[in-house]
Amino acid sequence: MSKPKIRHLAIKSPDPARLAAFYCDAFDMEIILRQDSGAHYLSDGYLTLAILQCRPEDSPPGLNHFGFAVDEAESLSDKLQAHGLPEPKVRPSNRPYAELRGMDPDGNLYDISVHGFETEEYLPERTAKQGHKSKEKVG
Repeated sequence: MSKPKIRHLAIKSPDPARLAAFYCDAFDMEIILRQDSGAHYLSDGYLTLAILQCRPEDSPPGLNHFGFAVDEAESLSDKLQAHGLPEPKVRPSNRPYAELRGMDPDGNLYDISVHGFETEEYLPERTAKQGHKSKEKVG
């Protein structure tokens, strides 16, 4: 099994479109997804950068969370719990990349993704794939 790798960063902005345009122009990043919420997802070919809309009730602009790509999540979840942390929670079904969300001892949020951050895929699609893989193993 390979080591977990940080493959995703998310920042909050009062104007995600403006900030996305900046990163595309200044750092040659590419927009890979725009959501109705105003979120813009960019990639440099390795790392994805989510620029999320600040809302008055949310945290201020800046780093919101980061994400690890992993081969499998169960042993990592066990490791996190051994550190006295709660089990990572399943992300809402409308999140296109990460499956789980956890929090480090200082309260920093991180995502965990077996699916990865390269392609858009939602919970129903992941669930269907898992069902397909289960059937393949039985047959």
